[in-house]
Amino acid sequence: MGIEWRESLSVGIEEIDSQHKTLFSHFDQLLRACEAGQGIDELKRLLGFLDGYVIKHFSDEERIQRQHLYPGYATHKLEHDSFIEQLNCLKREIASDGVALHHVIETNHLLLTWLIHHISTVDVQLGRFLKNPPA
Repeated sequence: MGIEWRESLSVGIEEIDSQHKTLFSHFDQLLRACEAGQGIDELKRLLGFLDGYVIKHFSDEERIQRQHLYPGYATHKLEHDSFIEQLNCLKREIASDGVALHHVIETNHLLLTWLIHHISTVDVQLGRFLKNPPA
């Protein structure tokens, strides 16, 4: 059971869509590693990737929103901040207790929820605004 990018998730900004596709690819690797019984090892790689990814991706998205005076910026940024806090909480727990199977499950849930809700709803709304800005 993997996960694949769908064009319906496109926001219409190549820079953002490309970053989302990269996130999907890394999450797909975690799901496939879980199927092969190697989820814990892949989780370590994924968390390393996410450290840099969220900083760059969220910064890029927020910059674009500010440039275009996106009215949903504050709410969108709060969602980004919430994701970062959830991710940091997970990393602190792993640093304290070591990586366990439940961390893989928590990460799967966090990313799946994020991908389904944030990209398909919040980011797609941003894309609609950018494609059709108010006059």
